[in-house]
Amino acid sequence: MSVEKRTPIPVSEAIQRVVQQDITMPTRQVKLADSTGYILAEDIVATYEIPRFDKSPYDGYALRAQDTEGASGDNRLEFKVIDHIGAGSVSSKVVGEREAVRIMTGAQVPEGADAIVMLEQTVESEDSFTIRKPFQAGDNIARKGEETQIGDVVLERGQRINPGAIAVLATYGYSEVPVYDKPSVGVIATGSELLNVDDELEEGKIRNSNGPMIASLSQQLGLDVETYQIQEDDLESSIEAVKGAMKQHNIIITTGGVSVGDFDYLPEIYKAIDAEVLFNKIAMRPGSVTTVAVANGQYLFGLSGNPSACFTGFQLYVKPAVNRMMGAKAYYPQVIQATLMEDFGKPNPFTRFIRAEATLDGQQMTVTPAGFNKSGAVVSIAHSNAMIVLPKGTRGFKKGYTVNVILTESHTYEEDLNL
Repeated sequence: MSVEKRTPIPVSEAIQRVVQQDITMPTRQVKLADSTGYILAEDIVATYEIPRFDKSPYDGYALRAQDTEGASGDNRLEFKVIDHIGAGSVSSKVVGEREAVRIMTGAQVPEGADAIVMLEQTVESEDSFTIRKPFQAGDNIARKGEETQIGDVVLERGQRINPGAIAVLATYGYSEVPVYDKPSVGVIATGSELLNVDDELEEGKIRNSNGPMIASLSQQLGLDVETYQIQEDDLESSIEAVKGAMKQHNIIITTGGVSVGDFDYLPEIYKAIDAEVLFNKIAMRPGSVTTVAVANGQYLFGLSGNPSACFTGFQLYVKPAVNRMMGAKAYYPQVIQATLMEDFGKPNPFTRFIRAEATLDGQQMTVTPAGFNKSGAVVSIAHSNAMIVLPKGTRGFKKGYTVNVILTESHTYEEDLNL
């Protein structure tokens, strides 16, 4: 097999090539209780105001503001309690001069009243109370429609459904929700050196750690995952494995076989399935040989066989693709700035991604490399929640420098690419 020459492209260009593909999941209806984590396929428009009526945000008394004029510590004014109502009840009484209705949080303000006195602002007796300060009309009242008017877009298409969105959908009576479907993932680990997790170790062999890691990363995104049998370094069986997975899944992720050695078959596999290769070399460390292709409206991700490089490739390319397929408005990695807590003196001929632990100490975000950080590292992944991003052509980063950081455990994404 001849050695292929590859030209690296910038990380930002690679991400853009991935998300610019016109690959979108179909829409469907899911039950409200099952919709968390999906992406909305339609705008949700308010069909009534919120609040639906003037209501009290506190436990207290509803009265007429004009009757409180002149109240002070030396001139406490007394009000007669004519009714008691809780949330969900409506008083049949009309509030008159020096009268009040005992009202609970969320209850509709009774007719005639235009202010609420909080319970702790009163001195109560059996059927009356006194106050020592005047109130203005509208004090302590949540007005009808002050949050939302009829016709307002309360949730946007492309928005991820979180618990807050669930509350809005329930408010407007959506027992079923229009969403984009989630893609399914097939994971294929390649390499004659790989053993199953429960196999005994052998000379020259290692257990397959990438396959279970990729499956777990996919499950974190709420995706259905199928892990295929390890493929040894045999071209024909590898081609058949990929073809079989493509019949069942929207995304195929292979690990290993992406380099330029004699036993790295991924380029040949892509040729056999007539896939369009978007790129096969990126100006990054680790994971420079990460390869992404598309065929028949499906993504094929060829991630490195080195665990840290494999992990990095998933964070940078698979995550945005999944979110883009699901119709999300925001799908780029979230990039923040943090203070570096130890020196990192290596030169960076390519953009470098370092597994790290980010911490918010109450005043600032700090970040520290998570131990051993070569591309084949495994343990550092388990102790990281972020990746430090060091730009191409830099070196000599010192403790105290400000660096860009991707939060790998975050489920928040950006609408713009900031790498």
